Amino acid sequence: MQLKRTRFQVGALLLLLVLVLSACAPVVTPAPQGAAAPEPTAEATGEAADIGSEAHPIKVFFVPSVDAQVIVSGGEIMAQALNEATGLHFTVSVPTSYAATIEEMCASPTDSIGFIPGLGYVLANQLCGVDVAFKAIRFGWDVYWAQILVRRDGDIQTLADLNGKKWAYPDAGSTSGYLAILPMLAENNIQPGETLEAGGHTGAVRAVYLEQADFASTFYSPPLKPEGEPPWQPGDPPDIPDELVDECAVTEDGSRLMCDGWRVLDARASLRQEAPDVVQKIRILAISPPIPNDTLSFSPQFPAELRSQIEEALIAFSQTEAWNESIGNQDFYGWTGIAPASDEEYDVVRKMIEVSGMSLEDLGQ
Repeated sequence: MQLKRTRFQVGALLLLLVLVLSACAPVVTPAPQGAAAPEPTAEATGEAADIGSEAHPIKVFFVPSVDAQVIVSGGEIMAQALNEATGLHFTVSVPTSYAATIEEMCASPTDSIGFIPGLGYVLANQLCGVDVAFKAIRFGWDVYWAQILVRRDGDIQTLADLNGKKWAYPDAGSTSGYLAILPMLAENNIQPGETLEAGGHTGAVRAVYLEQADFASTFYSPPLKPEGEPPWQPGDPPDIPDELVDECAVTEDGSRLMCDGWRVLDARASLRQEAPDVVQKIRILAISPPIPNDTLSFSPQFPAELRSQIEEALIAFSQTEAWNESIGNQDFYGWTGIAPASDEEYDVVRKMIEVSGMSLEDLGQ
């Protein structure tokens, strides 16, 4: 299957998402790219005094990327902390899909907050003016990367060698597993051969491990280096040093994939129980430009005074131990902190959508 056809598929998928949301959400005027969020309507301003009361709690939406029970229990810990800090009331929910999360935020323009990934944020911003406030920090990074994986014993040495090869990716809606790779392939005039939608990042790694595909694309997180060594920096080799590869093994409790003090944090680590020698078999060929992390975003007409209170409370909460039982829990979203974010930072995600075959203007239809 050629890249052109794959672009058409993801474009069709995104267009279908937009049409579904447009049919279900209330009629709103899309915010132009880079424009400020709409001013609250008179009706919304009149209701502002009630927003956050017990009768009118603020809605907090989480995308269902991990177990919903984990999200709800951790979200309730956050909601309680914010209530104690601000006196405001919150209700936590996990819509059934990423699309449903966007729909819910657009349907609640004055009183909702969403923990949504970059792709979801761009869609929500284009559809109804949802506005980003924070981005996640994970292990010191407020960005992440996509990676291209190949077998160590294979004949692929450069990006050019991917031409005509079979490509495994998680799914066509994955930013790090698919969309971030499209510009890399296009800029290098690479046309993959067959494609395999593996159903997840672990599945994409598995496909290369089992030689069901020639290369895979997944999320990349830099390795954690041993204490006392300077941390990984952009521009450093993305993989474990060659001389340490033979030392890579799963810890006794099964929780980590370690290579003589280096901890593997990219998608290969998710296959560690099934394939403890995954690093010995699979290497990183290349990583993408940085992508801003997942967002904490506010609905377009959220009252500014309440938003400021919540932002201050979130920053304070992120510095407490309770954070690690909530958003910081590795079984939840694994955010080790938060940093202020701007809409412009997500232009890189807009570029991915453009390369996929859909114009930004179409996203607001």
